[in-house]
Amino acid sequence: MKYIIAIIRPEKLADVQRALVERDIYLMTVSDVRGCGRQKGFVEQVRSRTLVNLVTKLKIEMAVNDEFADAAVDAITLAARTGETGDGKIFVLPLGSCVHIRSGAAGPSAIGP
Repeated sequence: MKYIIAIIRPEKLADVQRALVERDIYLMTVSDVRGCGRQKGFVEQVRSRTLVNLVTKLKIEMAVNDEFADAAVDAITLAARTGETGDGKIFVLPLGSCVHIRSGAAGPSAIGP
């Protein structure tokens, strides 16, 4: 099992969702986040202070069984890429356990097909 975290441009969400569904991957959680990486945010001077205004992004989180991990990463990469700085990042982490609260199922069966 893998836990995938992707930080993408907000305008690319529909493309990413479409690409994932085409690969039979439906389970995801999406959150509004702000941050800066190589894009460095927007720097402005307010009085005598320098402020960094963080860039708005979306964070997609998903737990997938091992056989879906590469397909999910490929789908996100292809659908979210613009070729410009700020396209985002994907992190893939091992997932030690998962429990489906309603049924009590544990492990890969808790994630689903």
